[in-house]
Amino acid sequence: MFRTAPGRRAILGLTAAAALTLSLAACGSESDTGSSGKAVPKASADTSLADKVPADIKAAGKLVIGTDSSYAPSEFLDTDGKTVVGFDVDLFNAVGQKLNLKTEWQSATFDSIIPGVSSGKYQVGVSSFTINAKREKEATMISYFSAGTQWAAKAGATINPDDACGKKIAVQTATVQVDDVNARSKKCTDAGKPKITVDQYQAQSDATNAVVTGKDEAMLADSPVVAYAVKQTNGQLALLGGIYDSAPYGYVVAKDKTEFAGVIKDAVASLIADGTYKTILDKWGVTAGAITAPEVNPAAS
Repeated sequence: MFRTAPGRRAILGLTAAAALTLSLAACGSESDTGSSGKAVPKASADTSLADKVPADIKAAGKLVIGTDSSYAPSEFLDTDGKTVVGFDVDLFNAVGQKLNLKTEWQSATFDSIIPGVSSGKYQVGVSSFTINAKREKEATMISYFSAGTQWAAKAGATINPDDACGKKIAVQTATVQVDDVNARSKKCTDAGKPKITVDQYQAQSDATNAVVTGKDEAMLADSPVVAYAVKQTNGQLALLGGIYDSAPYGYVVAKDKTEFAGVIKDAVASLIADGTYKTILDKWGVTAGAITAPEVNPAAS
């Protein structure tokens, strides 16, 4: 996602949106199947990598992961309302398996996850975080996927993302899309045109619902999230324009955990090499975002 920080379920109506609000208190352990119903093969533990896991984490035998579980298909709640699923979840569960660690997923608001990692509440943040220099000042990040920004509106709408002056646009708070649409609004006012009304929502699912119900005229979010939302709304929404500003997603660990970040990077590389990575992306239909070489803090490179 291009979040300055978001995994959400695509919303079909207000009832679903209300139900998702409750998801922030949910927790879950690793899961081998998700809403697609397709099983993901377990990754084989790599003892050479497991031996490099920090002693305190190795002793606990698990990783506590902070995630915003409202950003489908990256991370969202399954039909039981409590199990966190998604391609981010399947992929990082496989990272945990490589490191011989269990995974414990805890739902949180998107903008609370990096502070939670920094404070030690979570060992890792996994929530479609777009890697950028600002975040790398707060944490250490490991690339594992690439996504861009995409717009969507009600089917049949004629909104032009490059000329949305005077329109009401929905975005998730604390994401890179907020900066994007604010910059577009400034271009409007600089040209003497009406500003864009930017409606920010804590959950991407609520932003999606605002467009479905007509409260807002369009939305923008990470490309896999928007594509999934369009699919899940059964023709109520349609994509606008192409994907732009592609950038890597990154796992988040504490700023001083650079050695552990290196271990996670090597685990992702191992999953790419043995084919597990592609299997998981294929399951969720997001193979277009695959990368070939994970990196630690690539924005600083």
